[in-house]
Amino acid sequence: MAKTYCAYLCSGCGIGDALDLEALSEVVTGEMSMECKTFDCLCGVEGKALIEKDINDSGINTVVIGACSPRVMQKEFDFGADKITIRANLREQVVWSEGKPAEGEEPHAEAAAFLQETASDYMRMACTRAQKTELAVPYQLESEINKTVMVMGGGLAGLTAAQEAAAAGYKVILVEKEAALGGKAAGWRQSFPSKAPWTDLEENPIPAMTAAVLANKKIMVKTETEVARVAGSPGNFFVSFKKAGEKSEWDAPAKVTVDEKDLIDKGEKEDPNKGLKVYTELDPSATKVGSVVLATGWKPADVSQYEHLGYGKIKNVVTNAEFEKLAKVGKVPASVAFIQSPGGAENDKDFPYCNSVTSMVALKQAQYVCQDNADGKAYILYQHMRTPGHMELFYKSAQQNDGIFLTKGNVMKVDAGEDGKLTVAVDDTLLGDSITLNVEMVVLAAGMEPTTLHENTINLAYRQGPAFSDLGLFDGYADSHFICFPYETRRTGVYACGGVRKAETMDETIDDATGAALKAIQCIESTDRGVAVHPRSGDATYPEFFMQRCTQCKRCTEECPFGALDDDEKGTPLPNPTRCRRCGTCMGACPERIIGFKDYNIDLIGSMIKSIEVPEDDEERLRILVLVCENDAYPAIDMAGMKHHKLSHMARFIPVRCLGSVNMAWIRDALSAGMDGAMLLGCSYGDDYQCHFVKGSEIANKRMENIGDTLSTLGLEPERVTAQQVAITDYDKIPQIVNDFVETIVEMGPNPFKGF
Repeated sequence: MAKTYCAYLCSGCGIGDALDLEALSEVVTGEMSMECKTFDCLCGVEGKALIEKDINDSGINTVVIGACSPRVMQKEFDFGADKITIRANLREQVVWSEGKPAEGEEPHAEAAAFLQETASDYMRMACTRAQKTELAVPYQLESEINKTVMVMGGGLAGLTAAQEAAAAGYKVILVEKEAALGGKAAGWRQSFPSKAPWTDLEENPIPAMTAAVLANKKIMVKTETEVARVAGSPGNFFVSFKKAGEKSEWDAPAKVTVDEKDLIDKGEKEDPNKGLKVYTELDPSATKVGSVVLATGWKPADVSQYEHLGYGKIKNVVTNAEFEKLAKVGKVPASVAFIQSPGGAENDKDFPYCNSVTSMVALKQAQYVCQDNADGKAYILYQHMRTPGHMELFYKSAQQNDGIFLTKGNVMKVDAGEDGKLTVAVDDTLLGDSITLNVEMVVLAAGMEPTTLHENTINLAYRQGPAFSDLGLFDGYADSHFICFPYETRRTGVYACGGVRKAETMDETIDDATGAALKAIQCIESTDRGVAVHPRSGDATYPEFFMQRCTQCKRCTEECPFGALDDDEKGTPLPNPTRCRRCGTCMGACPERIIGFKDYNIDLIGSMIKSIEVPEDDEERLRILVLVCENDAYPAIDMAGMKHHKLSHMARFIPVRCLGSVNMAWIRDALSAGMDGAMLLGCSYGDDYQCHFVKGSEIANKRMENIGDTLSTLGLEPERVTAQQVAITDYDKIPQIVNDFVETIVEMGPNPFKGF
């Protein structure tokens, strides 16, 4: 579009007191060739009216706001989808980040000048961004979008998700590999309390839920059926089905480990996904759906490894899942020991995949013993008893039951006695002594392993592989970001719930499945509007490729965390925009700089960097570029400003979508232009990663290590570049992290390329 610009400076919130707004306005009008106006409160009714009048009377369609952080007052500065609004953060990251002199400390003689220089650079960058930004054009599928939700799994989670999606008006296909719906929960004798007084076991809800699903005309039920393959993308998935247990021409390896991938990349091992080209071809008989809810559940964890407990060798040593089946069909034994931890040499550890659910299952099953036997005795032996929330009342009611004995203890051995009974030796109990129990049955608290741990339940026709288990998931669970984005997987349009996402009670599973169904619907509707799902929910941009310059290096396809890119035989990327989360990792990966977004690309950020004024031969006016992840680090810097923590006047912060989107060309160009150092600030990575885009920080860190080596060959110190990880709660640490790096640069001295 033809742009008509105007910049607006706000003098409120102390900005006008700290800065010379007239001089700042001259920078905008003189250097950036934009009209500039000043007002005392731009976010107020009169301020917004001023801007809207200019839009209506003068045809302004590109607005630059020099005021508070772009993270606040977003509605106040929204002038419509056909207008471009760019924000310069003069409040939190300039005026409020000046800090206050320590007691007895004199302010720097040039403090005002430093502050003015910082504000001028932020206005230059904002104006440059406005000049380089183009209006987003939402991506629309060529074919009509499909709004059917496919639910995989007919257990409690699947039944709930199907009902909720249907209640919202969507058609549902419910796929269950067994002959009947209900899953494992259909075999439960009773369920945990779900209402006050939180003490009494309740009727199993599965029969009623199954009947409701079968009677719902919006839900198509496919039993004794498995998903053979899922191809396509949100709004346009193609699903092939097969009879349960049958082999399919689409079957592919269930698991490719990270180590195997590394070997494949090095050419040292045959690709286990060899033949993927055939695998990605469309099945003409495929069914079209819009999104997928993964509710394939869990399996009891293997406890046979604990030989001292006798599982698999001693009769009447069973798992909690096996005991529930016994309780459902007949009378349970009169004396049962429920072992919650393996004990022995493992002492303080629990069984694998145990959590609060296994604790509450033991409390529930102990009640069966007392219900079925007048003199029943249940012994619960634990290292950790977990009963969160209202379930603490459930726990207390069990304590009051004379037939239930609970103690913390280390189970040393289970033996079979001559009388057919079992003896359980327990050390270090709460009684301060060792005890031996004689019982008819021992129940081991086997944890709940997600089906994705060992099985390829979904068989995706993606270049990156067919399963979830090759993604380095949390213990095999399908979540991509458990804390910030529950139900998310790393395959856009596929949402996990129930046991495949985490071990849950029935109540928790119902809530979980409802959330996943709503996410699946949200994805369909976002795809229909041509915008992204979270983390950048509503973003109408998508990556565009200048294919004429593509060298088929495959870096974009390999580094995309979400499988949004396939490729052809030559390695040319084949984008799937509706799978894309708009993180920009592909843009950061591309050595040819051919990938970009309308409002975020190599030229745009590069031009902003070049617009920063770099003084020469002044050690008090060094310039350090700080590229900041907008998800955690940028808010943390804002909060540091709100606390009036001092940030060095030499640092210039530019928000980026994700550190994975940082192209090393920006760092090279910044240092070549005379900037003295460059820092990346982003989320933590590793086993406990916090990156909203999963791999962004990790990828960026590797890139920065490589560019450090490049700097050495140019005669520049590798220490001039660094990548640091911070959380959104680290606002008190941010100043030291930034200021310490600035001090490191000051000690090294100015960039020797300065002035060239």
